[in-house]
Amino acid sequence: MAAANGKGADLADTLRAIALNCTLKASGESSTDAMIAVLRDAFAKVDVTLTETVRIAAHDVKPGVTSDEGEGDDWPAIREKILAHDILIFGGPIWMGQIGSIAKRVLERMDAFISETDDEGRMPSYGKVAVAAIVGNEDGAHWSSAQLFQSLNDTGWTIPPVAACYWVGEAMGSTDFKDLPDTPDKVTKTAAMTATNAAHLARLLKANPLPGAE
Repeated sequence: MAAANGKGADLADTLRAIALNCTLKASGESSTDAMIAVLRDAFAKVDVTLTETVRIAAHDVKPGVTSDEGEGDDWPAIREKILAHDILIFGGPIWMGQIGSIAKRVLERMDAFISETDDEGRMPSYGKVAVAAIVGNEDGAHWSSAQLFQSLNDTGWTIPPVAACYWVGEAMGSTDFKDLPDTPDKVTKTAAMTATNAAHLARLLKANPLPGAE
């Protein structure tokens, strides 16, 4: 097994991550993408490959709480991609002091996991790790991560220590994270700890799956 810092890991130790960008924008430059990129670089240093970023607003993810809401619903294919990875980077912006509506729709669709258990009561997300990438120009990062982590825990994800990498600008300010000339040192350090802890936990869970209960 790889060391906690990822050094000396061989191919068998390499983990795969997928990111969800829950920006409200269907296209164009996004501060959430910029924060996901910071985590991508941090994860690469601990032998975790970010294979894809899915921008939810660019897809037709229908409202609902099942894994398939019928014709035209893009969620089943996205769900399949998410569950094929070891780590989920859940990215989203703060709006009105809380995580944005697109992120909440994703959480609502994951509610279906609760009724999709195996014979030991394990949801499809059991043994998989989730972290958050949050950006905004107002207070609310802690409240947004609390919303995400409680919902992700309820739907079977495992949350490591230091699981949220975030940046908030001046309240009612006009500077976005994507417009900063350099990534703040504190953000870089937090991303490194987030990635290290998530990778370590994901490897432990992969080697020793959660047992469930009959």
